[in-house]
This record gives sequence, C-alpha cells and structure tokens, in this order.
Amino acid sequence: MVTEKEQGKNNEVEADGDENEKLKQENESLTRELESRNATIMRLEQALASKDGETADLNRSLDEAKRALDELGKALPQAVAAYKELVVETNPGVLAELITGDSIEEVNESLKNARTLMERVRQEMEAEAAKTRVPAGAPQRAPLDLSALSAREKIQYAIGGSSS
Repeated sequence: MVTEKEQGKNNEVEADGDENEKLKQENESLTRELESRNATIMRLEQALASKDGETADLNRSLDEAKRALDELGKALPQAVAAYKELVVETNPGVLAELITGDSIEEVNESLKNARTLMERVRQEMEAEAAKTRVPAGAPQRAPLDLSALSAREKIQYAIGGSSS
C-alpha cells in the first residue's frame, strides 16, 4: 500500500508533470506564433523593398517628366513666334502689328479681332467712297435730236454751216 506521503509525492509529481506538459504546449504555441510573426515580418520587409523600388522608379520617371516639361517650356515661345509668322504670312490683308499674344489661343484671338477691325475699316471706307463718288471722265455725248429740224436745216447742220 501507498502511504500518504508517497501519495502526496505522486500527486505532486503528477501536478508537476501536468504543469510541465502545459508549459511545453505553451512553449510550442509561442514558438509557432513567433515563427508566424517572423514569416509576416519577412513578407512585410519584402513588400517594403518592392515598394521602395517602385518609389525609386517613380521618382526617376518624375525627374524625366520634369526635364521634358522644362524643354517644352523653353520650346513653347519659339513655337508661338513661328505660328505668329505663319499667321501673318497667310493673312496678307491683316496688319502684322495687330497679331499679338504669347500663346496660340491669344494669337488666334488677336487674328480674329484684327480681321474684324480690318473688315469694319474696309466697310467704312467703301461707304465713304460711295458718298463722294464722282464719275470718271466727261459725261457721255448724246446725239442731237434732229427730228424737229427741216430738211434744209438738217443739210445746213451736216455741212457745218450755221442756220440763220
């Protein structure tokens, strides 16, 4: 038979064994959790490295776009000047001084305004000219009406004599 002392020790050993088993399970659980977190950290670090690479690529693209924009900004005034010259050449009826602007839209607007002004001036000049129109040269000669003259008077007129 088992004595009480031995029974107490057995209970104590069993309790220690149960506690050790619980600690082992807890240790395994914590180890699995730690491994899971380490795997998550690795995935996040890889994602971060990937995003850093994408950010660097985007920064390079942004720098290239800024350089291209600067080049276009420098070329724009030259293009507008060339466009102004072309507009002046293709519109000889419009004074070149009336074509102004620093953008294509402004040049087009000034061309429209210049055409309107030139047409208004042309209409006013034509109206003024119509008011003061003088026929060119002497008036047309109409033949004399000889129907009222007698035959003798007609002969006299034809030979250049005066009729008395």
